[in-house]
Amino acid sequence: MEMEEKVSSTLSGLEGELKGTFFPLTGMSKETQQQLIDDHFLFKEGDRFLQAANACRFWPSGRGIYHNENKTFLVWCNEEDHLRIISMQMGGDLKQVYKRLVNAVNDIEKRIPFSHHDRLGFLTFCPTNLGTTVRASVHIKLPKLAADKAKLEEVASKYHLQVRGTRGEHTEAEGGVYDISNKRRMGLTEYDAVKEMYDGIA
Repeated sequence: MEMEEKVSSTLSGLEGELKGTFFPLTGMSKETQQQLIDDHFLFKEGDRFLQAANACRFWPSGRGIYHNENKTFLVWCNEEDHLRIISMQMGGDLKQVYKRLVNAVNDIEKRIPFSHHDRLGFLTFCPTNLGTTVRASVHIKLPKLAADKAKLEEVASKYHLQVRGTRGEHTEAEGGVYDISNKRRMGLTEYDAVKEMYDGIA
């Protein structure tokens, strides 16, 4: 609860294109919650891996989502990590998406310091996100590669990419649309992590 209040008050100070509204999960109607999930804006309860790690205790207390008016900038509060900062939009303007993310992270970090370790980088709940914590992803239709899942995984591995279903981890592709992202978060810069995804799908 304390973290949610701190995040909510911090985000309320954002200006410009980052300005938006914080919506606590507690008290949110099921209809609003489902619409945000369907729009790929909101996390959902029930991930068996998070449950096994006791990350879903006291659900939905202390959790929420913030988004700007255009829904191109989002912050998840206490889903898996204390904060998950997201910049997204339709189309292929990766530069604009990345610039928005960098501006947001710099602004938020002035108000809430992030946990950082000299060797491990930024600290996260899931060890696979240690380091830069950056997961740059695109939704892309791959009809030919989708016909041969082994080949898809082989190509992805060659370029250090991770393949997920349309709705993220532990989901299936819908209509041949996959979520493709950089696999490595550690041992490279934030820019390199994004470029690795870009080069891999190009």
